[in-house]
Amino acid sequence: MRLIFMGTPDFAVTALDRILASDHDVLAVVTMPDKPGGRGLKLVPAPVKTFAIQHQLPVFQPESLKNAEFLSAMRALKPDLFVVVAFRILPEILFSLPFKGTINLHGSLLPKYRGAAPIQWSLLNGDSETGVTTFFIKKQVDTGNILMKSSLKVDPDETFGELHDRMAVLGADTLLKTIDGIGLNRLVPKQQDDSGATPAPKISPEMLPIDFNNDARTVHNQIRAFSPKPGAYSFLNGHRVKLLKSHLSDQIGSGGEIISRTNSSITIACGVGSVEITEIQPEGKRSMTIQSFLAGNPLPLGVRFG
Repeated sequence: MRLIFMGTPDFAVTALDRILASDHDVLAVVTMPDKPGGRGLKLVPAPVKTFAIQHQLPVFQPESLKNAEFLSAMRALKPDLFVVVAFRILPEILFSLPFKGTINLHGSLLPKYRGAAPIQWSLLNGDSETGVTTFFIKKQVDTGNILMKSSLKVDPDETFGELHDRMAVLGADTLLKTIDGIGLNRLVPKQQDDSGATPAPKISPEMLPIDFNNDARTVHNQIRAFSPKPGAYSFLNGHRVKLLKSHLSDQIGSGGEIISRTNSSITIACGVGSVEITEIQPEGKRSMTIQSFLAGNPLPLGVRFG
């Protein structure tokens, strides 16, 4: 089929790469305008744009998805289908253009975790299973009729970065199967059960500070849900420190206190239980193992985070 792909981050790049290796024809790519980034605040292209240019695909970066010139260009390409992965909310005047409609790849088993941060919320809640869903877009975000679902198991210590990469591959495969199914008229869209819907709103800065008075499982899930970015953090000797890798421990102590240490880990007490930390990122530095951190920062027992 003739496709127009819409997406922005690395998660979308994996899907676009999978589609380009198929028999479908990607007519163009639509992504976000370049944004200032880095120390010099130079304009930085989105990962999807960089990938599209490398593969000589036409790129559109409209400020407004309702722009008349942009809409005219989309119509002129005569696509069969729009394919959306981690992009923006599309207005109806845009998503209704293709003959076969507009589909979206979402990082959860809908209707669970509708919203901008489904993978993070799955980890925050300690889910043992998650997955991806493809569906037809309609006005209400993430509520369209479902085409396909694929699930996977979540490791108890798996971080957002690790799960994100596995789900990107699963999502790309599921998306291509969906496109194939639509082209062959083999898929029957299924309406979502709104009674099972749960929200997954955008992650806010207020969610990142760690409260070691919480139970260990809550702290552990917070650490892995925000690792490697934006990073759940605490303070050590007045300096902000991001905690990036943890394991549950049944040792006990006063919340925030270092209650044991080895060459490769420190154990911090929580309200109930404790967490063993193996990777850390001091303020202004790159992430490092606890072993590397302890080499320059000896931490005696009893030192407190918070």
